[in-house]
Amino acid sequence: MKYIFVTGGVVSSLGKGLAAASLGTLLEARGLRVVLQKFDPYLNVDPGTMNPFQHGEVYVLNDGAETDLDLGHYERFTNCVLSRHNLTSGQVYESVILKERRGDYLGKTVQVIPHVTDVIKDRIRKISEETKYDVVITEIGGTTGDIEGLPFLEAIRQFILEVGGQNVVNVHVTLVPYIKAAAELKTKPTQQSVAKLREIGLQPQVLICRSEKSIDRELRQKLSMFCSVSEKAVIEARDVAHTVYEVPLMLHEEGLDKLVCDLLQLKTPEPDLTSWKKFVDCVISPQKQVKIAVVGKYIHLQDAYKSIYESLTHAAASQDCGIDLKLVDAESLQDRVGTQLKDVVGVLIPGGFGECGVEGKIKAARYAREHGIPYLGLCLGMQVATIEFARDVCGIKKANSTEFDPETPDPVISLLEEQREKIHSKGASMRLGTWPTKIAKGTLAEKIYGQSEVMERHRHRYEFNMKYRERMNEKGFVISGTSPDGTLAELIELRDHPYFVGCQYHPEFQSKPNKPHPLFKGFIQACLAFDPKRATHDATDPKSQPRVPEQELVLQR
Repeated sequence: MKYIFVTGGVVSSLGKGLAAASLGTLLEARGLRVVLQKFDPYLNVDPGTMNPFQHGEVYVLNDGAETDLDLGHYERFTNCVLSRHNLTSGQVYESVILKERRGDYLGKTVQVIPHVTDVIKDRIRKISEETKYDVVITEIGGTTGDIEGLPFLEAIRQFILEVGGQNVVNVHVTLVPYIKAAAELKTKPTQQSVAKLREIGLQPQVLICRSEKSIDRELRQKLSMFCSVSEKAVIEARDVAHTVYEVPLMLHEEGLDKLVCDLLQLKTPEPDLTSWKKFVDCVISPQKQVKIAVVGKYIHLQDAYKSIYESLTHAAASQDCGIDLKLVDAESLQDRVGTQLKDVVGVLIPGGFGECGVEGKIKAARYAREHGIPYLGLCLGMQVATIEFARDVCGIKKANSTEFDPETPDPVISLLEEQREKIHSKGASMRLGTWPTKIAKGTLAEKIYGQSEVMERHRHRYEFNMKYRERMNEKGFVISGTSPDGTLAELIELRDHPYFVGCQYHPEFQSKPNKPHPLFKGFIQACLAFDPKRATHDATDPKSQPRVPEQELVLQR
């Protein structure tokens, strides 16, 4: 087993996760079996209760683990299907304290070394025991020198001593800033960062240098000398021009994958990046373009809906199409929904929690329904579409979710009875992880998926209230996917609409560059087929019905 540790210095948000994921891409292309994991220094047990404005999206794994968004990069960039590969300081200290309370330490004084570091090393060994992998890539969150990250770096120092330095490569991602007034790149921040790492007992063998400008040979020689790193191991990582999927290609041009394989004494063939390059070409130079509105609560932070944006990119590239994203704050749609959405050919409403912006999302769902605009609702996006249909089509005027109005007389969305007494805390109290969905025959969903049962990842508490199923079905609201026993609604669609689909799960967590998720692919195809001239009507006239495209959408599997 070989190990790669990825650390970061100078500042946060340098792209350690993308660097680790891209290295995984390149090593897989060389025929190696790779697995990735992330160690985060914060004291939260997991990111599940953290504000998306501060932390970005919560990425859910098959086993229900709520993890850092970097694990989304890992799964998208490689063939990995991860499970609980996100360790936080909160989990480490929780484990140590529980062991101490049980008496596992036999009365010994419990300390950071060895007890805390042992828990961290055990997590690395646990993956090592899975013999199906050749290389384990571990990213250490935070910045070198942060006090909360020191136990992780100390654990790595001990681990290297135990497995042998010939089996480990330390990659340090750092910043080489360009000082405009001096018109030059500065190496001192990187020197200081590496010096700090060496104080802890770790010597990086590879430097990935983030920079706005090209790093010339003189600068590489300087970094090599002051940081005790081979000159060829000073890797330039400039900001990519178009898409993050260019990063593996850029790092390959710099020779990163060959260098790492040489350091680990791995003999591998040259990587075949043909399909990856083809995908990148479609993203950079698409033949078509569609304008899609994403109506959400956290649209001011790019990372809050990271997987959704990437899934749209994957699906669009499969149709040789580009995406012009219109990010719409749901709260701004209270009175001017038509003004904001009149120029789009698709509306997507993502998941979320809390009442903020919900009425704006409901108005957006209504606008898409009435104007025949392709609609994709994810989790809360399905729920607001359900509430809107119940109110405006079925005449259930006070329809709502008990999340937003606990006293609503018509809870079309509500907690399951068995959940009501169980929720005492916010963390990990939802329906999490992969669950099966049975697809109804003769539905649009069946055409989209091309199969009768699928496995999808969930993260929610509230469900569709099946008491309203028949009443809403009579008006054209179709539940096209359910749990295998038929008790839970997983997928909905509208009978008289070209593409109005909502799902209770999160399909964005299973989309990959060359394997877009079927719901996103179908959504993009519907957006390309949408004709605004044929799908509009007078939304102010309650008797007016939407005129939708007559042609049958051909949805490829």
